[in-house]
Amino acid sequence: MRIAEISSPELRPSPPDKTDTYHRLIPKIESTIKQLEAQSASGKSSLGTTSAAAIELRQLVTQLTQFAPFPNSLVLQIWKLSYRLWNACVDISNTAAATIRSSASENHAELRHIAADFLSIAGDVSGVPSPAIKTASFYHKTGLIWHNLRRFDLASKCFERATDLLSKLDVSSISDAGERKLLLDLNLARSRTAWEIRDLNLAVALLNRSKSLLFGSCTHYIELAKQCMEFGKQSLSRSNEEEKESGYNGLGEALKLMNEALEVLEKGLCAARTREEKLELRGLRYKALRFIAAIHLQKEEFESVIKCVKVLRDSNDGGDDHPSISVLAMKAWLGLGRHGEAERELRGMVIDKGIPEGVWVSAVEAYFASAGTAGAETAKGVFLGLLGRCHVSASAAVRVAHRVAVNGGGEGGRVRAKVVAELVSDERVVALFAGKEADKDKVAMHAILWNCAADNFQSKDYETSAELFEKSMLYIPYDTENRILRAKGFRVLCLCYLGLMRLDRAQEYINEAEKLEPNVVCAFLKFKIYLQKNDHQGAIAQIEAMTACLDFQPDFLSLSSHEAVACHALPVAVASLSSMLNLYTSGKSMPTTEVTVLRTLVTVLSQEPGNEQQVLKFLKHAHTRASDLGPDCFFGKEEVGRRERNWFAVTSWNLGSKTGKDKNYDLSAEFLRLASDFYALLEGSTENNIMVCKSLVLSVSSMVALEFQREAAMSENEVKRAVPLLERAGQMLKSITAGNSLSDDQDTIDPELFFIYTFCAYDIQGRLNDLGSQLLSVRSFANSKACKPHHLLQIGLYASQGVRSNHEVATFALNECLSSFLSSSTPDYQNVALVVRKLIAIASIHKGDTDDDLVYGMYKQAYRIMVGLKEDEYPVEEGKWLAMTAWNRAAVPVRLGQIELGKKWMTVGLDIAKHVSGMDAYKACMEDLLGTLEKKP
Repeated sequence: MRIAEISSPELRPSPPDKTDTYHRLIPKIESTIKQLEAQSASGKSSLGTTSAAAIELRQLVTQLTQFAPFPNSLVLQIWKLSYRLWNACVDISNTAAATIRSSASENHAELRHIAADFLSIAGDVSGVPSPAIKTASFYHKTGLIWHNLRRFDLASKCFERATDLLSKLDVSSISDAGERKLLLDLNLARSRTAWEIRDLNLAVALLNRSKSLLFGSCTHYIELAKQCMEFGKQSLSRSNEEEKESGYNGLGEALKLMNEALEVLEKGLCAARTREEKLELRGLRYKALRFIAAIHLQKEEFESVIKCVKVLRDSNDGGDDHPSISVLAMKAWLGLGRHGEAERELRGMVIDKGIPEGVWVSAVEAYFASAGTAGAETAKGVFLGLLGRCHVSASAAVRVAHRVAVNGGGEGGRVRAKVVAELVSDERVVALFAGKEADKDKVAMHAILWNCAADNFQSKDYETSAELFEKSMLYIPYDTENRILRAKGFRVLCLCYLGLMRLDRAQEYINEAEKLEPNVVCAFLKFKIYLQKNDHQGAIAQIEAMTACLDFQPDFLSLSSHEAVACHALPVAVASLSSMLNLYTSGKSMPTTEVTVLRTLVTVLSQEPGNEQQVLKFLKHAHTRASDLGPDCFFGKEEVGRRERNWFAVTSWNLGSKTGKDKNYDLSAEFLRLASDFYALLEGSTENNIMVCKSLVLSVSSMVALEFQREAAMSENEVKRAVPLLERAGQMLKSITAGNSLSDDQDTIDPELFFIYTFCAYDIQGRLNDLGSQLLSVRSFANSKACKPHHLLQIGLYASQGVRSNHEVATFALNECLSSFLSSSTPDYQNVALVVRKLIAIASIHKGDTDDDLVYGMYKQAYRIMVGLKEDEYPVEEGKWLAMTAWNRAAVPVRLGQIELGKKWMTVGLDIAKHVSGMDAYKACMEDLLGTLEKKP
């Protein structure tokens, strides 16, 4: 405790005199109020003035509160000041109503709040009737202003202060209608504020309290019922997310409030006296019942909905004819699965002209959404029926068409699409979209039909798709701006009829599209039509037309080639790919690589016989481009490039082999030469080198074979072309052989390759009269491990005949051949006899007169071969030929008197005959003649 507080009473400060305080505070309050009155009188509202006045008056109220209670005279003065302040606020609000801002509104509300506080501080005053009710009225009105400004805390404070003032009164003693109305309004206003701050229990409790403040007045019943309904509607509008978060059951609370409203209205009807009151109450009752039915519908309590509808329709006063009742009933019947009753409700709307457009369109949508495909026909019938009895907007037609057309796949989708097509093509529906004001709806309808048609097109239902696309054309204006859209429609219709293989119809549509918008797409679709008609010339002409279009892209040629291959129209595919090939030199961006196009061309052409010349042309083109651009740039790099190179090499080889087998040696030589060039572009492995060598050798052999086929000698140019090929082959053979000798791999090269190379080299060298090189080539081959006796036999036989024969090569080859045959464990005496005869013939022709011993030696060699052989092991005919020719060679020397020489030939002939079966008679004769000759001196 402070010292001053325990000091003597004489030393304590005396409290201030109340009278002095009153005289000090009241003038200040009056002065501030006068400023506000002056402001309201001038018609100029100042935010700063009202704000300052509110602050100052709030301070004065606080100070004045400390000195209550007041004498009656002062109380009366405070009441007057309060009313002056209230009226000033009213005047200021009225003058600034149009431009008032939120902050100014709050200042005015604060001033009114101060005016109500003045009355509350002053208390009751003699001479003023019902002072508590007047004070409560000030607080009620101020609370309403705070509520409108969404200052619910201050509004609640005002309503609670007014409630406290009125709670001290005996409600039953209040007889004034206005005062009774204040009691109800205050309770309802307080309930609204509690509802806004989510104090739902208090809000509902205050509504229930209001039931005791109705005083039998219809107006009171109506106000309370409206408030219950308003809370019910707000409960319905709360989102599902909010319900989940707060656990609030909006539908249940709404149903409870609507039932409360219905109960109040039922009681109000009993209390009503005038016809107007009954009509208003009955209208609200119907409204409450409709809301209750709607809540039951949301809760899927369909039976309850039907009960509400029956109550609404079967009332004694004629029932309710609101448009929503039919919709509620129809949705409830649909929920119960009773589509017949739902359809009757829907068709009943056609008769009722009072149903707004939005209501019946919503009903049609709901019916179709539930009934599905089965309800499509009904929806169409209802809509067309409505066209005949009331004005229907284009937007309503769009909504119905969208509802029927949505989700249009499968069998049900075809039914829906058919209904939509019939609906939108009706003349009355089309007429709805006439005029500029319906342009947006026309665009919407076109979009619906287009999307539905596109869905059916994707599911390959071209019949339905075509019908819907055709109907969508009804909603495209015939003007310049929509030319492109109409052309697009014609093009897609062409695609539909192409899918249906109705080619004439497709051609009609694409012709129309081309008139409106000529472009590469039109040319391509025409190409497809010609392709389907097997009109290859027409299709090829469209390929040229495509390349001439301004919007041409190479992708269309690629697509055309794929289409042509799929239709087995190979000439068309070739034409498309050839046109595509011509674009690579222009530098355009291409959809695929040049090597791919060439590979495809060769593959396509190879599918049919007789195209070898064209295939050769494109293979040559591929090699030329690879040379110009570089192999890596043309074929590609790494594994991809290697595969491409290999493909062209193998293809050239196979075609060369095939044409060679078909004895088309001219083409075979070219293909094999190309094969060597392509193999040369691969990595230099032994296998690839061998293929290069094979291709070169076989190419020359084809050139040689061509000479025999056409029976005309090779031209000088052909020989010149063959020489470098053989030179390359010879170098590669040496390289491969040298590599094999180092790796001890002797079986890599096919011996036939050496033989063919040697044979061709011998032939070409002979054409060049290079006899020495011929012998060297054969000697080299004979010394190789690849040499076989039959190879030498063929070379020897070939060298021994013809205009370019070489007896030295023939003799060498046949002698080597004979040695090989004889050195075998099982000699082939048929070939041995052949070689012996050939050697005798060669020696006889080239050495017979000058070197008779050489020929004689050949016979003696034959005799030695025959000695020791089994009977008939040496060919009999060949043996007879040797015996007879040797015997006959003695005739000339004997006639010329050269008896010894004659005896020599006769002896060898007889010796041979002794080893040949079937010559017994000849031998006896020979012996006699030889004996006779020996007896001569």
